[in-house]
Amino acid sequence: MTDAISRGSWSDQFLPGADPLPKDASESMISLATIRGLIFRQRLVLVGIISIVLVIALAFTLLTRPLYKASATVRIEPEGVNIVEGQDLAPSVPGNQIDMYMNTQAAVIKSKRMAYTVVDALKLGSDADFLGEEFAGPRPQGISEKRWMEIRRDAAADMVRGGLSVDVPSDSRIVSINYVSLSAEQAARLANAFADAFVKEDVRRSIEANDYARTYLQEQIQVISGKLQQAETTANTYAKRNGIVGGALGTAKEGDTSGTAQTMTAANLTSVNEALTKLRGDRISAQQRWLAVVNVPALQLPEAQTNGAMQSLYGQRSSVTAQLSQMRQRYGDSYPQVVELKAQLASLDSQINRLGTEIKNGIRDQYEIALRQEQGLAAELQNVSTQTLDEQDRRVQYNLLDREAQALRTQMAALLDRFNQLSAAASINSGTITKLDSAEIPGAPYSPNLLKNMLVAAVIGIGLAVGIAVLREAFDDRLRSTDDVERKLGVSLLGFTPYLSDEEVAQQQADPFSALMEAYASLRTSVDFAVPGDHRIVQVTSSQPSEGKSLTSSVLARKYAQLGLKVLLIDSDLRKPTINHLFGEKRPKVGFVEVLLGDVPLADALLPNMPENLDVLPVGSIPARPVELLSSKRFSDFLAMVRNQYAIIIIDSSPVMGIADAPLIARHVDGLVFVVEANRSHYGQAKAALRRLQSAGARVSGAVLTKYRSAEAGLAYDYIYNYYSYSSDQKG
Repeated sequence: MTDAISRGSWSDQFLPGADPLPKDASESMISLATIRGLIFRQRLVLVGIISIVLVIALAFTLLTRPLYKASATVRIEPEGVNIVEGQDLAPSVPGNQIDMYMNTQAAVIKSKRMAYTVVDALKLGSDADFLGEEFAGPRPQGISEKRWMEIRRDAAADMVRGGLSVDVPSDSRIVSINYVSLSAEQAARLANAFADAFVKEDVRRSIEANDYARTYLQEQIQVISGKLQQAETTANTYAKRNGIVGGALGTAKEGDTSGTAQTMTAANLTSVNEALTKLRGDRISAQQRWLAVVNVPALQLPEAQTNGAMQSLYGQRSSVTAQLSQMRQRYGDSYPQVVELKAQLASLDSQINRLGTEIKNGIRDQYEIALRQEQGLAAELQNVSTQTLDEQDRRVQYNLLDREAQALRTQMAALLDRFNQLSAAASINSGTITKLDSAEIPGAPYSPNLLKNMLVAAVIGIGLAVGIAVLREAFDDRLRSTDDVERKLGVSLLGFTPYLSDEEVAQQQADPFSALMEAYASLRTSVDFAVPGDHRIVQVTSSQPSEGKSLTSSVLARKYAQLGLKVLLIDSDLRKPTINHLFGEKRPKVGFVEVLLGDVPLADALLPNMPENLDVLPVGSIPARPVELLSSKRFSDFLAMVRNQYAIIIIDSSPVMGIADAPLIARHVDGLVFVVEANRSHYGQAKAALRRLQSAGARVSGAVLTKYRSAEAGLAYDYIYNYYSYSSDQKG
């Protein structure tokens, strides 16, 4: 049954004394039914607040003077357009700072300087119509004419800034300059004036920056020129005084890959070193040649054997030897020609030996010459090295002087190059800011906008109404739905009855198939399951009066009697009895109290003309001390007596809060049905009543939610009737 019932208020969990909610319950507190119920319960508040806000917005719109808005657009290019070198005086704007740059330009447009420019351009300081009545009169006494014009100019600047606004889009570089005024012509005029002033301001700022840069560069060029002249003179004088010829050390000339300038001394050292290296190689080669032939006979040297003169002498000797051999065979050794040939042969041998010796001595002479040349050149190298080291010592100071002069030359060249660039770009506008569209005179007011104001008012009204409604709900702890009963009170739900007027209650009691009677039939079934067994005693009570406990008791008694069970309905509300009225009877003179006191038997105190199987014991006289009567042994003995006479006994007791009757009765019953009126019973009060009953030992079987309004709980208005009705046109 509870699956179809709406959830309780989400705000109840934050109220003092509220029990912690189960996890699954807290997760589903905000539901469509919750919202629908809140709207229905707070409908008057919601409608009232929204209506008031809308009326205020309508009145404000109708009473507000119309305003006109005109817009002019300008394009801003942070990078600018560089036609020649020298236009990029300001550094380029990084991509991640474009938004900052655009917002800075918007702040420039809204600056007071720009306002003064517009005021001066349009001569608004002397325009009485623009300044208004405050400045329409003559100049105040004690203020000079100049000061009076300054005051008017300041006032005009403040006025033009008041209607100005700038729109900076994030997806383009087109800025809209808007002006709002009471006059359409004036709005367009001032919007165009601000756009023109902004463009001119950019050009002026660019020209001023260029002029300043050129002036600054001219001053720097003059200063650097003087320093350079002095540095060069100092370096040249030092070179003359110390005899330094050639470039400074560490300054290489074009084409020199060594990285060091070649002076005369350095060049001489290089030349001597190269010659010494060559001579040392020649000496080593000659020495190795001499060491190779020093112990070899002269005639065995390859040079001797390949010598042309040596080969000629060897040829002559061979010829003389041949002739000598022939002459010896023919004439003997004493023959004059033989003697002559021998002498000739000896001469040739002497020549050969002498030539071989000369060749060998020549190899030795080459070695000795190479050695002497190397030794002489080595001495010269030592002398030149000493001179070079002395020159390097003198060049240390010269290098410092020359390096300073060179740095000044580089700086001078850079300044001259930059000055030439700025001079070429002096008359060229970079075009960073250009005007796109001029503002046109608006044909309709910009404000007030009736539709916009009403929409805004509707949003504000809805927000305010919802906030107040939620706040009211947060401080309202009334139980509204069956789920509230189970979740908050912690008791089982036995059933619920719909909300009906007094006339409807009487009509539906007569119809056994009505929604009310079907609800009580379901309740009766739930009571059977909650309080099983025979000869049961069931107590019906509530936390406060008029929650429907007496009606519940009487209808339950009727339902049980219709089942053929013997039923006794006891009205134990000894302070405000109502059971007799529900059965259309006046309160008798004798009743429940007289039976307990033993003054009359039970049969004489029952109401007459009751339905079959139903006995009703009303209240006759009101006792002076009800608590003493209900806590006496007479009451327990009476219940013990009648228990075996009836199948079920239903006791309609007084409310719990402020009265001790209900807890006293609860100690003697088999089950207790707790009645809660929807939208009237408060959670704190009902919870306190249940705690009081439970502390008295009551066995609370469950609760009944009476006068339940489905719309208040967030369900459809006819939910109860559809839930408990089954007409002939519904197919089962």
